[in-house]
Amino acid sequence: MTRRASPHTPSVALTIAGSDSGGGAGIQADLKTMESHGVFATSAVTAITAQNTQGVERSHVLPVEEIGAQIETVREDFDVGAVKTGMLATSEVVELVVEKLADYDGPTVIDPVMVATSGDRLLEPDAEAAYEDLIGEATLVTPNADEAAVLTGIDPEDADDAREAGEQLVGMGAEAALVKGGHLSTDDVKDVLVTEKGYEVFEHARVDTDATHGSGCTLGSAIAARLARGEEVEAAVEDALDFMERAVRYPLDVGQGPGAVHHLVGLRNRAEREPTAERVDGIVERFVAEDLRGLVPEVGMNVVGATPYAERVDETAAVEGRITRTLSGIAPNRGVRFGASSHVARFLLSAREFAPDLRYAVNCRFDDDVEAALDALEAPITEFDRDEEPEELKQEEGSTMGWGARQAFDIEETPAAVIDRGEVGKEAIVKLVAPDPETLIERALAVHDALD
Repeated sequence: MTRRASPHTPSVALTIAGSDSGGGAGIQADLKTMESHGVFATSAVTAITAQNTQGVERSHVLPVEEIGAQIETVREDFDVGAVKTGMLATSEVVELVVEKLADYDGPTVIDPVMVATSGDRLLEPDAEAAYEDLIGEATLVTPNADEAAVLTGIDPEDADDAREAGEQLVGMGAEAALVKGGHLSTDDVKDVLVTEKGYEVFEHARVDTDATHGSGCTLGSAIAARLARGEEVEAAVEDALDFMERAVRYPLDVGQGPGAVHHLVGLRNRAEREPTAERVDGIVERFVAEDLRGLVPEVGMNVVGATPYAERVDETAAVEGRITRTLSGIAPNRGVRFGASSHVARFLLSAREFAPDLRYAVNCRFDDDVEAALDALEAPITEFDRDEEPEELKQEEGSTMGWGARQAFDIEETPAAVIDRGEVGKEAIVKLVAPDPETLIERALAVHDALD
């Protein structure tokens, strides 16, 4: 039997950049990122580099005729929804791209790649002057602080300096400028978007990692992909920055150098939603079958599972309505869905700041008998005291779980159980945590059997 094809017509994006043989940056990063954001990625290679996570060994720029032929061939066949540029290497290549973009009506993202993350130079000094015309073709230009200094003469040290540099880039003809804050000397990362309408500062927590290879390419490609799909610049930038925070938080530990950002982090995380929910459902079924009524607290029990790169409560699966005691044992009130837990989910997400491999948690009854039974875990047990929580935090909804996790996980070895002794109006609870369903089940059964 011959099956009928059912074609899909995605938006198309084009990247004009250099090749990174190490796969973490350049064309390779652009293609991975664009495809993971739902667009069909095409490319025009400007240069071939021999590089890896440790640095750039060699670089060879292609003849401008060959680069131009790639751009023309792609545009002749595809309805290109957005163009993104990366490593252009020489003034001749920059001038060629300016010429090719002059008759292009779609959005363009100009990433002025001048120096690799490793510190190796990727742009000839005489090509810097040629960038002014290219910026004039930009829907968005995305320099880091060092690149902004070269392009504008302003050396940004804080968000105000970045705004000033962005305004100058808009004055040079760009519709918008995003001055990236990774190199700014600020506690948090502050990325400053400047448009003709004003400016906006996007703030994210700084991640303690050196694995940022490919971060600029990946961010520019994520923005270009979203523009190709029809998003406005402001929305595309905000969404892409949220994606980048996760890509840097969960980097790829590859190569002998620091590693690279995770280009497919959003795609991989979404792909794990259903398997995560199914695993939580499996844990619940096992608890019900084993009749763990001795561990069900008065407020009810909940089992929570987080996707591998979860950052929000709606990326955790839990029992809607919790698990409660019945006349014959225990039973879930309803099924498993994402975002069904707030209390245990917030605790698990906070715990993952210290132990990112933790993905599952369950809240259990706690008293003297349960405390004695916890010895059966033969693993670290820790606790936090609500009386020590600052009063200002107690006034913030949902803050206690984050504060408690910070106290409980401030130890060298990841605990298997965290005791919350409660306070007036708050039931004492112990939370069991684990990296996988099997370990969580084993720990719950060990405590329950010791309790019996």
